[in-house]
Amino acid sequence: MAAQLEILAYEETPLGILCLRRRELLSRPGTVVTEITLNHEFLMSSYHTDSEQALARIGVEMHGGENLSVLIGGLGLGYTTNAALEMDAVTSVEVIELLGQVIRWLEEGLVPLSEKLSDDHRLTLIEGDGYLRLSQPPSTLHDLILIDIDHSPDDRLGCVDQSFYTESGLERAREHLAPGGVLGIWSYEENQEFAEAMSKTFDDVRIEPVTHENLLINQTQTDWLFFGRKLEVSP
Repeated sequence: MAAQLEILAYEETPLGILCLRRRELLSRPGTVVTEITLNHEFLMSSYHTDSEQALARIGVEMHGGENLSVLIGGLGLGYTTNAALEMDAVTSVEVIELLGQVIRWLEEGLVPLSEKLSDDHRLTLIEGDGYLRLSQPPSTLHDLILIDIDHSPDDRLGCVDQSFYTESGLERAREHLAPGGVLGIWSYEENQEFAEAMSKTFDDVRIEPVTHENLLINQTQTDWLFFGRKLEVSP
């Protein structure tokens, strides 16, 4: 019997054709996943979310404080956002998402975490450009800034401003952090040049590999999380 496939949304965006679909895995009958494709290429899935959740969890633990204000660049299917909200130390989460369609999917109940996230009063969703926001002088400071927008520093979605991944771009992002604040970035690949830029910009840098067995393609995959912490006081 053929596996079930349901197209939940199929829309034109500034980045190309964005598709939200729900399907039963051929290799695991009875297992249903939600996926996003961009220009007919796989973008993300609800099946493997370990590294997206770890981005929030490790960032909060690295900060070590309480009553944390979190800014997240990129909503996706909401797993980083949900992981942040599940941490007791977090009191507010603001998510800035470039594509309004992605926000609407959550508001219309089309993604697995829709109901849970929509019911959380600590969450604010904003349509906008996260990179542009971090390139400008800050209007408010955050304890934690988490970025999951591109595939990697060298593999970016659309015509984004690649200067974010440079030392000068990180310096501008650093200004949006409160003293002791942490910046975290998700990537599907290791990047030594970016790691060096982080080390030149932040006082405490951690690079965390997150490995999982991708049973869909029978491969072990490793995602990379880059964290930088701003000193609580000037040296």
